[in-house]
Amino acid sequence: MSRYTLKVYPAGQGRTTYRTMEISGKDTLDRLCEFILESYDFIHEHLYEFCMDNRMYSEYSYQYDPEDGSPSTDIAIDEIKLVKGQNFSLHYDYGDDWMFTIHVQKIEEESRKKPPTLLKAVGSVEQYPDWDEWDDEEDEDE
Repeated sequence: MSRYTLKVYPAGQGRTTYRTMEISGKDTLDRLCEFILESYDFIHEHLYEFCMDNRMYSEYSYQYDPEDGSPSTDIAIDEIKLVKGQNFSLHYDYGDDWMFTIHVQKIEEESRKKPPTLLKAVGSVEQYPDWDEWDDEEDEDE
């Protein structure tokens, strides 16, 4: 079984906002999504897909809620045959269209499954940046 070191960042922000993490190949893409969202303090409440060619709604994706027998995110990471240097994306929340680029930095052998580990966190993004404005407007109306 393998252990993957991944650099994950919101599309276009790889130099200013990113997370470096390790995850076991025995973990699923679902667990990877959960861990990415946790690392950015996002609330996990939307559908998502992993786009293997970095394009939203691609036919080369693993979907959380697949239709017509499409590949599911309930698959072990080892089974998708990632390679060092590969980029793929997490498309999260089809309304706000968050795109997280995932870069495979390293693949090592792992003798036993370990929990996902956050190695480094740089910068931050807000999942719902406009909510504060709405709260202020509501306060003014009262």
